[in-house]
Amino acid sequence: MQAKCFSPQHTPSETGSAHIFVIESDDKIAQLIRLELSYEGYHVDLCQDGTLGLMSIRETCPDLVILSSSSPGISYLEICQRLRATRSSTVIIAIAEDSSACVAALNAGADHCLVRSDLARSFALEELLAKIRAGLRRSQNAPSHLAEYGDLLVNRNARQIHLNGQEIELTATEFNLLDYLVEHSEQVMSRDQILEQVWGFDFMGKSNVVEVYIGYLRRKLEAQYPKRLIHTVRSIGYVLR
Repeated sequence: MQAKCFSPQHTPSETGSAHIFVIESDDKIAQLIRLELSYEGYHVDLCQDGTLGLMSIRETCPDLVILSSSSPGISYLEICQRLRATRSSTVIIAIAEDSSACVAALNAGADHCLVRSDLARSFALEELLAKIRAGLRRSQNAPSHLAEYGDLLVNRNARQIHLNGQEIELTATEFNLLDYLVEHSEQVMSRDQILEQVWGFDFMGKSNVVEVYIGYLRRKLEAQYPKRLIHTVRSIGYVLR
């Protein structure tokens, strides 16, 4: 079947509502998402192909993008990376095949992720809507593109971190985690708060992903800086101070 895009002619400023772009090759799922989001008052564009979808996203500049791992053309992971390189404020929700694929999508720059098989659950659309609302709220209430804490400088537009004048190379998830800690500097953040705000979805069973990424950040920061910045508060969480 030939890939196609459906793009109504509108802009968020004309409608006063958020513009959501969906890339999904399964027409049944795509139409279900479109129907639900339209009912909630969002303006929705659909596309079945990643390559065509990325071109349309660049032309229409949506507020939020939903990407499916099943779509042909450019992969959803590459779309995440390209959007993050050029449109840091766009909220991205990925639909992946399993939890490990969700981790890959989040590392590529997605804000939230849903596992495809979970879409069959009765409350899946409610969960998707909750993630959309949370993502749009966070985007609308985003702080200044520059944040500073001591010798640490965060440039959210360029997605760059400088420590004591030196740039620190971070992955997308490492950047999001450090940015979150900087935004809440000198506040103790629990593991669950970090998991929800940085990863945006619940891992199945027990996961030490927060601890692992805190370790990654510490190694990179302390390789260029003598003072520990991220501290563990036993039985509670972590704090930047």
